[in-house]
Amino acid sequence: MADNSQNLPLSPKLATYFHLHLVSDATGETLNSVTRAAIAQFDDGIAIEHTYALVRTTRHLDRVLSQIEDMPGIVIYTLVNYDLRDMLEQRCADLQLPCLSVLDPVIQIIGGYLGSKISHRPGSQHTLTPEYFQRIEALQYTMAHDDGQSLHDLHSADIILLGVSRTSKTPTCIYLANRGLKAANIPVVPNMALPATLPTLTKPLIVGLTTNPDRLVQVRRNRLLSLNENDETTYTNMDLVIEEIRYARRLYAQNNWPVIDVTRRSIEETAAAILNLLSGRETGKAKT
Repeated sequence: MADNSQNLPLSPKLATYFHLHLVSDATGETLNSVTRAAIAQFDDGIAIEHTYALVRTTRHLDRVLSQIEDMPGIVIYTLVNYDLRDMLEQRCADLQLPCLSVLDPVIQIIGGYLGSKISHRPGSQHTLTPEYFQRIEALQYTMAHDDGQSLHDLHSADIILLGVSRTSKTPTCIYLANRGLKAANIPVVPNMALPATLPTLTKPLIVGLTTNPDRLVQVRRNRLLSLNENDETTYTNMDLVIEEIRYARRLYAQNNWPVIDVTRRSIEETAAAILNLLSGRETGKAKT
């Protein structure tokens, strides 16, 4: 009998599900960010996340350890209390489970460079510092200046984003505000003038957002469907969408505003590109 196995399609590799225990003495945001960035590098790994936040007592850690024992998997933690760390690591060793403190290498290299001792304060990054209140102020500004609102004080903004509808202006501004930057956004609509003061502003970095027409039509249709509205309108007409995007790009070019294509970018990637532009502009100003 002939062997036709070479002509058969290969079976796709099945995804591997695994338990991932994230133990933190603070909010757990650091662990979530780090582990999700790492997991994204594995196409065949799907984590079942278990997050334990504000673990600051042995009693609380006992309950966590009981759940880890019931659902064995990888344990990653940020605990600054040595007694709790020892307790967690010893129990994981007994269960033969991998256990890692994600901040240790970073803390050690910074401490070694500065020659300073570690404070051992849980959640130190969440204390009410001036930077914390700066972020709150930035968020308030950003929410008040969403979608072309409160145009009278655009000069106070750090960043102003322009773009046609559904180019992720609002979520990008909110992300930037969480970094302590006052971000306003203004929709670009054909035959509707932008604020007259916009070209005269010197403090804010003004950035134009653009995207692929096919992708934009898809996003707009999904938006209308989610609202139970008709998705065949001028809002999703391909010819009109193409003209919208061309109009916006001409506007950016006329004013020499930098442009970012958000078609294949996440909100974080778009924000990172904006921060690079801001950093480059500030560096240029410093040199002059």
